[in-house]
Amino acid sequence: MVRQLRAGVLRNAKPAKIAKVETAQSAKRAAVLLCGLCLLCGLRASAEVIDRVLAVVAGQVILLSDVTAARDLGLQSAAGAADPVRAILVKLIDRELVLAEVDRYAPPEPDAVAVDRGVAALRARFPSAQAFDAILEKSGIDENHVRETVRQDLRLAAYLEQRFATAGDRRTQLITDWMAGLRRRGDVIDLYLTR
Repeated sequence: MVRQLRAGVLRNAKPAKIAKVETAQSAKRAAVLLCGLCLLCGLRASAEVIDRVLAVVAGQVILLSDVTAARDLGLQSAAGAADPVRAILVKLIDRELVLAEVDRYAPPEPDAVAVDRGVAALRARFPSAQAFDAILEKSGIDENHVRETVRQDLRLAAYLEQRFATAGDRRTQLITDWMAGLRRRGDVIDLYLTR
């Protein structure tokens, strides 16, 4: 029985001159590849920031674009705060905490007429329909998003009215204390850092 060791060595044998040429070409390719990699590494990777996560509240993400949209649409105001983004973010965080409570107790849905009135009132804050549409486009939201926001605000108001209907003069203080409790036990991740 004959065993053939390294059979491929004899069949693929190349003359020394050809092997040296191929080795030189491989070295040139490697050098070109290395130079290309060095150039790529030297270039700075540039990325465009599209949006920024500012907070996560009860699983709901609040983006910088949400803060901007709330400000531009007049849904929330900074009221002359030193950091307007922080001021509006705090209001949006509180809103999400309350909406989580609203979802737990499910007050009645507002009727379509009330939502239409809310959207019309929001549109009326702008000098023209084009100005309103421009803000929507800038914010990256559409009228359905605005309708949903108005619907949620109406649900929120109905919930607060139902929960604190008998509070009378103490209503404001009771709501303030209740909100402080929500903040303490709420699931909030605040990622906003001033620069």
